[in-house]
Amino acid sequence: MVRRQAVKPRRTVIIADDDPMICQTMALILQDYSRGRIRVLDTCADGVQAVAAAERDHPDVMLMDIDMPAMDGIEATDRVRRVSPGTHVLILTSLSPQRTVERAVEMGAEGFISKTDAPQTIIERIIAVRDGEPQFNQAAQRQLLDDMSSARLNAREDEARRMLDSLPERERETVILAAQGMSNQEIAERMFISERTVKAHLSSASERLSMNRVQLARLVERAGR
Repeated sequence: MVRRQAVKPRRTVIIADDDPMICQTMALILQDYSRGRIRVLDTCADGVQAVAAAERDHPDVMLMDIDMPAMDGIEATDRVRRVSPGTHVLILTSLSPQRTVERAVEMGAEGFISKTDAPQTIIERIIAVRDGEPQFNQAAQRQLLDDMSSARLNAREDEARRMLDSLPERERETVILAAQGMSNQEIAERMFISERTVKAHLSSASERLSMNRVQLARLVERAGR
C-alpha cells in the first residue's frame, strides 16, 4: 500500500493596506515564496473593510497597516479581535514601530512585519504567529519591555498575581516560560511535554483570562514573576 504524505494545513491571510501596490506585492510574496503554505483570502484598502473581511472569512492571520483611511489599523485591530477572536494580527509597517507598540499590543496585535522584510522572514513570521509565537523585531521588543516596566510601577501587582494564580499549575508554568521569551519547542523540552500540549496550555490560559500570548506576558511582568 502506498502511504500518502500528510498535507500540512495552509494558513489563511488577509492583507489590509491603503496602498494597492503594497497589497499586490505582499500577496505575490506569500503566493510565490510560501510553497503553498499560505493562502491569501482577500486584500482590503481600509480598516472598515478589514473588519468586515475578518468577520466574513475568519483568517488565521491579518496583516494590518497602521495609517489607513476610514479607520486606522490600531482601532481595526481591536475590532478584528472582537469579531474574529481566532485571528492573529500582525502590524504591517514601513516605519519604526516604537511609538505604536504599547497601543497595538493593548488592542491585541501579536507582532510586527516590516514592508521591507525579506520574503522568507515574512513567511516565517506569519507561520510562527499562527502557531502562537509573538513576532516582534528587536526595536519593538525593547520598547515593549520598557513599556511593561513603566506600567508595572503603576499597576496593581496583587491583582496581576491573583489572575496568574487562578490558572492551573501547569498552565501557569507554561505562561511564565512563554513570558521569558521561550519558544513552544523550548517550553516543551523544559517541561517534558509535547509542543501540542504547550499550545493547549497557552490556548486554555488565553481563554480563561481573555488575553493573547503577548498580553499574558505583560501580566506575568506585572505580577513580578
